[in-house]
This record gives sequence, structure tokens and C-alpha cells, in this order.
Amino acid sequence: MSDSPALTEIEQYGVERIPDADRTASPADLFRVAFGGANTFATCVLGAFPILFGLSFLQGLAATVCGLVAGALILAPLAVFGPLNGTNNAVSSSAHLGVHGRVVGSFLSLLTAVAFFSISVWSSGDALVGGAHRLAGLPQNDGVYAAAYGVFALLVLTVCVYGFRFMLFVNRIAVVAASLLFVLGAVAFAGDFDPGYQGSFPSASAAGFWPAFVGSALIVLSNPVSFGAFLGDWSRYIPAATPRRRVVAAAFLSQVATLLPFLFGLATASVIAAKASSHMDPAAPDYVGGLLAVAPSWYFLPLCLLALIGGMSTGTTSLYGTGLDFSSVFPRFSRVQATLLVGVLSTGFIFAGRFAANLSQSISTFATLIITCTAPWMVIMMIGYVTRRGWYDPDSLQVFNRRQRGGRYWFHHGWNWRGMGAWLAAALLALQFVNLPGQFVGPLGGLAGGVDVSLPVGLAVAAVLHLALLRLFPEPRGAYGPDGPRLVPVADTPVPAITPAAGEPADATAGV
Repeated sequence: MSDSPALTEIEQYGVERIPDADRTASPADLFRVAFGGANTFATCVLGAFPILFGLSFLQGLAATVCGLVAGALILAPLAVFGPLNGTNNAVSSSAHLGVHGRVVGSFLSLLTAVAFFSISVWSSGDALVGGAHRLAGLPQNDGVYAAAYGVFALLVLTVCVYGFRFMLFVNRIAVVAASLLFVLGAVAFAGDFDPGYQGSFPSASAAGFWPAFVGSALIVLSNPVSFGAFLGDWSRYIPAATPRRRVVAAAFLSQVATLLPFLFGLATASVIAAKASSHMDPAAPDYVGGLLAVAPSWYFLPLCLLALIGGMSTGTTSLYGTGLDFSSVFPRFSRVQATLLVGVLSTGFIFAGRFAANLSQSISTFATLIITCTAPWMVIMMIGYVTRRGWYDPDSLQVFNRRQRGGRYWFHHGWNWRGMGAWLAAALLALQFVNLPGQFVGPLGGLAGGVDVSLPVGLAVAAVLHLALLRLFPEPRGAYGPDGPRLVPVADTPVPAITPAAGEPADATAGV
């Protein structure tokens, strides 16, 4: 990046549109941040689930590839909103959910970030303490674990306060360092790894195979989908003139590249299971402990470094987006103030969840349920982009942040019930089909023979219902650009002028 402020200069921009002159990032930068945020130890834990579910290594590999490619294809289009509108995806969703309805995206990203931040800190902290115990005899007690979590939280919060460019610098290092440590891990476990490892299912016709296969693929798919609400946080610094196919390709390839940590988790989990002569319990997996038990002693130090680097990378990408979205929901908070507040609250949740409520196991279930609700929101955004021909009014997108009323995306008192209705119906129905044995099973979770079809149901219902509502109840012509809509009709409903909200100064008003 050229002509950029110093790394130690605190980023001042929040969710307001980034001026063109300050957009100096590139699709390669987006790749580094998105890949770095997932090229971590937390992703390895997700990669172990096919083995936890009883699949063989090759069956698990097939499930991983299917889930990863499908998730990357769902995620990639969400990268275009940042360069296009110069703001994050939650703000861009105003065009489809309404000026007030955009808070749905903010709260979904807030919950997702806290969940994945917690998974990252817990898994990386446990690996760091466990590796240090095996390497140097460091005690394993609550005080030591608390210190490890605290160090992670403080380092992550420091990076996030400085902002995007500091985060990008950290991820540039993390991408290379973590990748090298994973490759080193392949050497460490090469002698014990058997690609012919057999799970519980000798063939695809075996009872229980398909629920395990689909469940594994959906867990892998949830990782790229979890970035959907955050892509705009990072891509908003890319110039608007950048070809959209390059931005989409960067987002897609960043997730395909995470096959590296997924494979590490899959392969090492098969080694752990083979040495244990039995499969780990998916309801309470101890992947970290198992990994430390089978790792050669010389790999303990690299494993500690991997935990430290991975915790920093995932934590910064999660918490940065959290602070940014919080500041967009409560505009009186600056990005720095919101980041500090959410960082302190998230750290408190991590400590309470780990030591008081023992939530470290159930947080993965919570993350899965949040992703089930996020995927339909992503579909609403993509369909809206297509019907709008990729045209948006950046000024009207900022109405909520400026505490104004009216504009192209005001719809019905600030809510677009077409997009809101499609998202709510799809999310609620998808939750009924969730089937996570031993964790959470929805009322309709058994209708597909034990296969978790929640995400496919949510995606399909959101797509069909949103298009149907747009055709049956056309949006105002003013919500579309000069070329008009694609695939849907419009209504000749007047667009209300942008005016200050009650109690706000008149000079905050902007025209449509």
C-alpha cells in the first residue's frame, strides 16, 4: 500500500464513506486479511470435526472440500459492497432492509464476532498453555489460563484500536508465519499420519454416513460464511474503480486457501483417533489435548507460536469488525470508543464463559446457530445487488449514522418489510431444521433422516421469498439507479426528502 498513514496512527474512520483519496488498499490486501483471519488454530479445531463425527480421512477430505468451496462461493459476492459504497456491509444493507433494518446485519456480525473471538482465544490459549507445559513445565491451572487469555485479549485490543492498517500489517506477518508452521507440522506428524485411516463408515451406504458427512461439510462451510458481515469492514478501503471480479476472486481464494489449516486439523485428528483406538466424543472434543499428546517434543515450541499468531490474527479480524459495527449502531460512539467498549465486554464474556459458566464447549453450537441466521441475510444482500444492478446511493446509506430520516432507503418508517420479512422467515425456518446431535436439534431436525439441512433450507427460502416479495410488492422507483431494476417491477412511490431527526440540527440534512 502506498501513501498510507503510519502504522501507529490511529484510524479515525468509522462507518462513514471512506473518501476516494484514502482508499489505498488492494484485492491482495483483502486476501491477506481474510485468509489471515482463518489461517489459524481455531480453523484446525473445525477441521477435526469430520473425524470426530466418525468419517475416514478420505471421506472427511471430501466433506471438507465440498463445504469449503460452497462456503467460499456464498461468501465471495459479499466483498463487492465495501469498494462500491466505501462502508461496511451492515450499512450497505440499508438499501435492502431499510434505514433502521440495517441493524440486523450489525447485531448478527456482533454476535458472530464475539462467538468466533471466544473460540479463537480459548483454543489458542489452551494450546499455548499446554505447549508451554510440555516444553518448559509451565503449570496448568486457572491462573495461568487466565493470564494467557488476558495477554491475547490485550494484544488484540491494541491492534484493533490502531485500526485497519495495523491489522493488515499483523495479518501480513501471520499469513506467512502460520503457513510455514502448518507446513512444519506436516513434517512433525508425517510418520504417524495414515491417509487410509478408516472411520466408522465403511461406505456411503452405511447407516449414519450422510448425516455425518453433511454435518461435517456444514461445519466447514460455516467458517467462510462467518466472514459475510465483515468483508465490507476490510474491503471498504479498496478503490471503487477496482474491477469487481478481482475483489470477488480475492475473497473466494482467501477461503480456498484455508484448506491448509483445515487439512492440518483433519490429518492430526485422524492421528489422534488412531492412537486412541477410538473416536473422540463430538459432544465434548478435546482436540487440543489430543494434539499435544501425539506431537513430537520438538514441535511444542512451533505449536505455541502457532497458537499465539493464530489467536492474534483471528482475534483482530473479529474484534475490529465488532467495534466498527457497534459504532454504526450507536453513532455517538467513535470507532475507537466502540472498539474499547466491545473489547472489554467481549473479554469479560470470555473469562465468565471459561471459568464461571463453562461455555467453551457450547459456544461452537451458538456460533453455528448464528451462522444459520446470517446465511439468509447474505442471500438478501446478493439478490438485492442483482436487482439493483449494483447501483447504490452512498448518501442515503448514511441516513441512520447521521441521525436523519427519509431518503431512497426509508421505505416504511425506516424498515423494508420485503427484505426483513424474507430474512426473518428464512432464518426462523432454518433454525427448525438444525440437527447437531448432543448439542441442539430443532423441532424439524429429524425430517431429513438425521441430516442437518438448515443452511440449504435457509438459503433457498430467503432467495425464493425475497424475489417473490419484490415482484408482488414492488419497491419505489427511487430505490433504483438510472438504468432501473433487473428482474423485478417498481412502484411510482415518491421518495421522502432527507431531513434531520427530531432534536437534531438542521445542518445535518442532506439531499437525496
